[in-house]
Formats: sequence, C-alpha cells, structure tokens
Amino acid sequence: MIERIVDGDLELAVIVRASPPEPGIRFFTTPEATLQVGQMLRPAGYSIVPHVHKPVAREVSYTQEVLFIRSGRVRVDFYDEQRCFLESREVGAGDVILLARGGHGFHMLEQTEIVEVKQGPYVGEHDKHRFEHAPAGANRGPTVK
Repeated sequence: MIERIVDGDLELAVIVRASPPEPGIRFFTTPEATLQVGQMLRPAGYSIVPHVHKPVAREVSYTQEVLFIRSGRVRVDFYDEQRCFLESREVGAGDVILLARGGHGFHMLEQTEIVEVKQGPYVGEHDKHRFEHAPAGANRGPTVK
C-alpha cells in the first residue's frame, strides 16, 4: 500500500507500507525525481545482468531522505514549505518513507531503529533550517538538535 502526502501539486512524501510486494519491479517515484525509490520482487534463480553506472551530471536542489523503519513506531509530522503543520502519520517496522519536500519532524512512539539514506555530500547544519512548530496537542518529547 502506498500513501502520498501532498500539498497542492507538491508531493512532500511517499510512504511504502510493509505489505506483500507485487512481482517484478515497481518504482514509486517519477523518472524526474532526484531520488528514485522502487521495490523488486524476483523469484529464485532470477539474474540481473552485471553492470556499472555511467557518470551522469545531475543537479539536486533539495535534500531528500529515505527512511527504512527496521523496528519500532514513529509519528511523522508533515509541514508545508512555509513551515505550517499539515498532518501526521504513524510508520512502523517494515515501512519505508521518502521525504521529498516540505518540512518534517519525528516523535518516537517506542524505541525505534531507522536506516536513513540521503544524497551527499553531507554539508552539516548548512543543509537544514530547524523550526519550533508542532501539531496542536502533540507531545513532542525532548527536542534533539
């Protein structure tokens, strides 16, 4: 099951729920996306021809992140590009989330292990602007900076 978080015409996030995959290969992002996210289910004995990727110049304007929730549960709060709260979603073990645009914050609902993938090179604090907004009534827990 796929969930898309949108603000008008802008796709902010894609959540790929832990569910049985479809056979073959399926991409959840458009060919134009600067971070491609897909899923493969191949039978035993299937082979992918060995290959190398050619150098291709790419321009990346926004850092995007893919989070693999290995265990636990986390509430993800979504914000528009003006930092206004939009909505929250809960993700759990086996879910994958692509954070493409807008703002986001996290609150661990239980001990959670997350594997994060994003474009590099990492430029530290020059990559993000932190802000102090939370959904109404949300228990943000301790702020980590």
